Amino acid sequence: MKSVVLGFFAVLFSTALFAQAAAPASTGKKADEVIKFAEQKYSFGKIKQGVPVTHVFEFTNISGQPLVIENAHASCGCTTPTWPQQPTAKGKSAKVTAGFNAAAAGPFDKTVFVKVAGVDLPVELKITGEVLTAEQYAKFEAENAAKKNGK
Repeated sequence: MKSVVLGFFAVLFSTALFAQAAAPASTGKKADEVIKFAEQKYSFGKIKQGVPVTHVFEFTNISGQPLVIENAHASCGCTTPTWPQQPTAKGKSAKVTAGFNAAAAGPFDKTVFVKVAGVDLPVELKITGEVLTAEQYAKFEAENAAKKNGK
């Protein structure tokens, strides 16, 4: 009986060892070696509910070869990134745009992940702010106008 149980565990262990996949080889490149963003975080401040906003993150290709952005995706469906579909020549600049649908009131902190070809980890771009209801936004605007007029 012991030999059957021992044999079973030996087969199970062997199967587990062979089932392990080899980790993909790392390219070793880091994003800051090939791409330089002018900024990686932007705050919209207080914005009005129901009014979509966008921000442009400008970047420069600092590598010695054309830069390809494979993909850009957001941390949620309320944020829509767009990125250049063509390679960016060395030394040239281009833009990643982050659009945010301000549907729900309250503070927000969203991330856009930009995957650069040949770089293991994506670059993280952040947008933050606070969405105010129409009433809250009207009050906010009135307070700002009063401050400007010195009242």
